[in-house]
Formats: sequence, structure tokens, C-alpha cells
Amino acid sequence: MGKDYFIADTHYGDENIIRYENRPFASVQEMDTAMITKWNQVITDEDTVYVIGDFSAYHDEEKDRELLKHLNGKKMLIIGNHDTHRTPAEWRALGFMECSPWPIVYQGFFLLSHEPLYINSNMPYANIYGHVHGNASYKDASPQSVCVSVERIDYQPITLDEVMRRIEGSKEA
Repeated sequence: MGKDYFIADTHYGDENIIRYENRPFASVQEMDTAMITKWNQVITDEDTVYVIGDFSAYHDEEKDRELLKHLNGKKMLIIGNHDTHRTPAEWRALGFMECSPWPIVYQGFFLLSHEPLYINSNMPYANIYGHVHGNASYKDASPQSVCVSVERIDYQPITLDEVMRRIEGSKEA
């Protein structure tokens, strides 16, 4: 039985994101190869990866289909602001198992959303999100949220156990 993993803001094929977010790559090819390698180091075909938005900047169906074939596991997409050039059905046809244009509830407690949601201590939920990349205005984790933008998770999907560890660690800080 596989595990569930989370990642956001891969931006495969996006040359600008390297500069915007000071990613440690010299080219799109280097970035894509490194992120595919890191993904496949931890993900097996039995695992499920929740991609929490901004998966790919390629606007070429064949490139995205090939990219998805090279990534291990079952892939679920929550559409981010850079994924709207395709419908959920089109993303599924390219290789995502499921695709949602809206936040989803995971295990009755976690709200998976591309953009951070308003969560306060009186709410019985936690938010796993992306969108903000390395923006210092947002913490990596709080008692009720975790950012899984690739810049904050070493460009590799993380498990629910790691999400929980980060939440617990934020309570101690």
C-alpha cells in the first residue's frame, strides 16, 4: 500500500520561475531533470502525489503527457493559477488520475488549496497550500498550515507524516 505525498509550484518548463524564485538551476532542462529525479527517488508507483497547483508551464500536450509518464505514482492535481490553460478533463487525459479546480478536503481535516486559505485557531482544519513559493511573509508551517511550494521542501514531494512533523514543530517555535 502506497503513501500520500504533497508538492506545489513545480512550474516544469518555466524559465522565468528560475529567476523569480532564485531557484538553484542554470536552465529549464536542469530544473526539470533535477525535480523529476528527486520526485522519483521517493515516489513509487503505489504512491499518490497531490500536486497543489502550478504543475507545468508547457503549453504543449505531448510535453506534459511525457512529463507525467516520467513521474512515478498516481498524480492528483488541484489547479493553480498557472494551470488554467487546460480543463480538468484535459489534465486527466494527459495523465492525472483526478483534477480539481477547487480546494479539496483530505482525510476530513486538511484543506488542500493552491492559494493559502484563511484558517484561525477556532477552526477544526489545517491548510496544505502552495502559491507563495519562498515569500518570507508566509511561514513554512504554523499550527494549522503548511506550505509545500518546492522551494520550501527541497524540490521533492513530502509525506503526510512530514506535514504533521512541520505542524508540530511550528507549535514548539
